[in-house]
Amino acid sequence: MTSSAVTSIELTSLHRLASGKVRDLYEVDGETLLFVTTDRISAYDVIMKNGIPDKGPLLTFLSVHWFKVLSDKIPGLKTHFISTALPSSSPISAEDAATIRGRSMHVRKLKVFPIEAIVRGYVTGSAWKEYKAKGTVHGIKLAAGLRECDAIPGGPIYTPSTKAPLGQHDENIHPDEAAKLVGDKYAKKIEDLALAVFRAGQEYAAERGIIIADTKFEFALDEKTDEVVLVDEVLTSDSSRMWPKDKYEPGRDQESFDKQFLRNWLTREGLKGKDGVEVPEDIAKATSDKYREVFELLTGRTLEEAMKTI
Repeated sequence: MTSSAVTSIELTSLHRLASGKVRDLYEVDGETLLFVTTDRISAYDVIMKNGIPDKGPLLTFLSVHWFKVLSDKIPGLKTHFISTALPSSSPISAEDAATIRGRSMHVRKLKVFPIEAIVRGYVTGSAWKEYKAKGTVHGIKLAAGLRECDAIPGGPIYTPSTKAPLGQHDENIHPDEAAKLVGDKYAKKIEDLALAVFRAGQEYAAERGIIIADTKFEFALDEKTDEVVLVDEVLTSDSSRMWPKDKYEPGRDQESFDKQFLRNWLTREGLKGKDGVEVPEDIAKATSDKYREVFELLTGRTLEEAMKTI
């Protein structure tokens, strides 16, 4: 679509409530928000100086695709998604509309739970590091003798983390600690939903040649109905580790469709966790190409085709 990345968006029509690592949140009315996704990218909790071309639209349309797929697969699943159409209740200028075309979701305004609901199907990343040192993942004991990127015996496990403020690091915690943060009333529901959504996503992706190794979800409370609701982005290349099924080989790091490619470059260059890093054009393009490839495999269409639907 474009050769340049959009890292900063300023809308004049709506009031911005918050700006995160990737997304900006705007108030539409008392009940709803506009979720706007930039091309910013973060790795190891640090935002890169430049972005990844077309990343925002790719993440937006992939999340929209997943909301539909998962709602069909999981009876009773509630999500915050309303539409990719711009809200009529709060008029947006033509200039602003052009700026965020393909980058926005109109969503319900809900009370977000203060944890990252991480689900892991494979021992990789920080889970592998902890397992090598202690034989555990988020304090959960696993079988001995597992190799890097082995599937977790018995199936995916729920391994939450804290949700740190921008610029700080999330902390891996045991599910019991997560329950203290969200309350016993909702902890089991969040865990069960996270596992159900992950398994449904894994099954769908596997049919398309993709392994979803792990992911992070966010959930919120609909205070009117007392329901736990799936929010934020879902099973994207930013929030998940995704591997080509035909190249999977346990015992080593895997080829990926996600930002692990960028993380590996940062580590090789000695830039892990450093501020102000500018990603070289070839690394940015290669990352964008990976996001595009998995988008097309999962959705069955190109980004350009998806853009025509709005």
